[in-house]
Amino acid sequence: MATDYRKMWDKIGLDLDAHGQLMQVLPPTYKDVYLSQSNRPDSMEYFDFVVSEIHGLRIQELQEHKSNGGKVIGTFCVFVPEEIIRAAGAICIGLCSGVEIGAAQAEKVLPRNVCPLIKSFMGFKLAKVCPYFESCDMVVGETTCDGKKKAFEILNDYVPVHVMETPQMKREKDRALWRSEVQDFVVRVEEYTGNQINLENIQRSIKDVNNKRLALLRLAGLRKQNPAPISGKDSLLIEQIAMYDDVERFTLKVNELCDELETRVQGNNGVHAADAPRIIVTGTPMAIPNWKVPHIIESAGAVIVAEELCTGLRYFENTVAENGTNLDQSIDAIAERYLGINCACFTPNEGRMEKLVRLAKEYNADGIIHCSLAFCDPYLIEANRVEKVLKEHGIPLLKIETDYGQEDTGQLQTRVEAFLEMIR
Repeated sequence: MATDYRKMWDKIGLDLDAHGQLMQVLPPTYKDVYLSQSNRPDSMEYFDFVVSEIHGLRIQELQEHKSNGGKVIGTFCVFVPEEIIRAAGAICIGLCSGVEIGAAQAEKVLPRNVCPLIKSFMGFKLAKVCPYFESCDMVVGETTCDGKKKAFEILNDYVPVHVMETPQMKREKDRALWRSEVQDFVVRVEEYTGNQINLENIQRSIKDVNNKRLALLRLAGLRKQNPAPISGKDSLLIEQIAMYDDVERFTLKVNELCDELETRVQGNNGVHAADAPRIIVTGTPMAIPNWKVPHIIESAGAVIVAEELCTGLRYFENTVAENGTNLDQSIDAIAERYLGINCACFTPNEGRMEKLVRLAKEYNADGIIHCSLAFCDPYLIEANRVEKVLKEHGIPLLKIETDYGQEDTGQLQTRVEAFLEMIR
């Protein structure tokens, strides 16, 4: 019998009726998108369990942490250094959502035509439907896009917000700015948690988060095999769960999955046929439960082998140097690692173009699908540079613009199927 969490949800301030509507949507969607897959790895059982308890057991763990004097800090971007939050004894939770709930409340403070991701996280907070949001003592924003930057001003009316200034270029003076922002963040987290960050706890935190990244990199490496031993949808789900699950437990479970996948590779046991088109997805992040486009791609007979997304390689592809001998060196190493992310907020963003070309070769990809959320200007406009570079290298590209609704599903299916037919 399922545990009844309504008393806990009520205690943390959720609107139980609105939250109930959200929870009615997730199980059937998950069943159709994930549990309908054939030949899934047995180790996916853990990640299925995590989703089944997405607003239950993990929220209970957060509440227990808070009852013991700990803090929960929410983030909206992979630029926020998880290591610093963890070193101060707090739990870091990713808050971006991939469904439009609470739109009416969000539109009271935001324009109607705004990025779905922004409208979603504002709607979740204002409608009080997200137990992760309601568990946060503080949230951390960043200036990677103008819409989020201004939305954080409004969000601060409802929950304490600390905003990190993300530079728009990667010159030395921009690196100096970012290092100062990371140092300021250390001070802010120490003040908020009441815990001092020192060399011992920052080194331990760096190692823990690096281990999580290395497990995800191991998984990513196995996806280079043909036939692919795991679907792109399952891989995306794991990458999404990485942003809120317990770090050490998650790392252990990903490595257990990889052990199984290595056996599958040795037995030539793939989830798709060896001649299935191999696709890389790039563009804006896909937060839970934004599975629409990956589901369309793989239902059409292709297999997604990599995600050049913030819910993908940008989250875990680089590790932090662990050789710092004092606190300042360790903080600088963290700052350096995060500035290596190829976000579309940077101009120019040549690192992303080079990465896509390299990924296409490493993963033996037949094509790339660039998926941007509506009104996400940085990625929508940068798609021009992506198209230009990929064309120069003879790499097929399909550009998609969509939102969290299902109204365009038929149109997207037609376009994806035509693209796959072209590259077969």
